[in-house]
Amino acid sequence: MYLIVGLGNPEEKYFKTFHNLGFLAAGDCAQLLHAKFKKKECEASVAEGYLGGEKVIVARPLTYMNASGRAVNQLMKKYKISPEELVVLYDDYDLPKGHVRIRPSGSAGTHNGMRSVIAETGISDFARIRIGIRDEEANIPLINYVLSEVRKEDYDLFAAACRRAAEAAVALASGEKIDLVMTNYNG
Repeated sequence: MYLIVGLGNPEEKYFKTFHNLGFLAAGDCAQLLHAKFKKKECEASVAEGYLGGEKVIVARPLTYMNASGRAVNQLMKKYKISPEELVVLYDDYDLPKGHVRIRPSGSAGTHNGMRSVIAETGISDFARIRIGIRDEEANIPLINYVLSEVRKEDYDLFAAACRRAAEAAVALASGEKIDLVMTNYNG
């Protein structure tokens, strides 16, 4: 069983912001798995799909970004998810806009949502798929930038990045080795 978590903020006013790219990528994962977000549990909106007969849980924490780890920890405990079966999707200001980077482990970097996940679960050795949002032309404080809406002219770029991130997450959940997934989807 795999748990794929897309980080974001649950209110509609955040839907089109950079900080919700993890939520959008989770939506793409659910679509690829022919699953729908039908239930709420463990402080998350959850969709259940199957790959090769194995259940895959796709979740969007409803705890807001900075407390995402609470929901992730609860879901991991409920479904007995090991670190090797966890994939987290999120926006990352440290990467250029539209880039996707997959890693098997690491730190939270500048991301408060990931900081919460690592603190609440007590682990950092889990797959993470980062979607780059840094725009060299934007000259506003980071907190304002991540909560600003994606510009219309960049929407297709970010939609494609979210889809690629979702495809990578589903590939991991299907049993592909992370090195192969990194080769196929990083960039």
